[in-house]
Amino acid sequence: MEKRLLQYLQCMGEIKADEMSVEERRELAAKMLIQIQFFQHERLIHLIVTVTFAILTVLSIFAFLALEQIGILALCILLLVLLVPYIRHYYILENGVQKLYTYYDSLTE
Repeated sequence: MEKRLLQYLQCMGEIKADEMSVEERRELAAKMLIQIQFFQHERLIHLIVTVTFAILTVLSIFAFLALEQIGILALCILLLVLLVPYIRHYYILENGVQKLYTYYDSLTE
């Protein structure tokens, strides 16, 4: 999804709204709204997954501090290793959708 979002952002960045007719801008804005909805849904799912992993990571750290077992430490490390890419991916989705909002606003002005 990240690759698709970045390609779509690149395409939208190359479009010059001021050179389009009103009808073309409306059509593009309608199509863009559909894409924004897809990316918003993806962003919501990744937010849920990222927050879940963050909560599990914090709980596992507390569990390790309380029980001091090596297996729980391994779980903490595993969750931290997984959490970093989730945060990165969510960051890209969030910023991409915000950028799409600005492109949409430029079409509807």
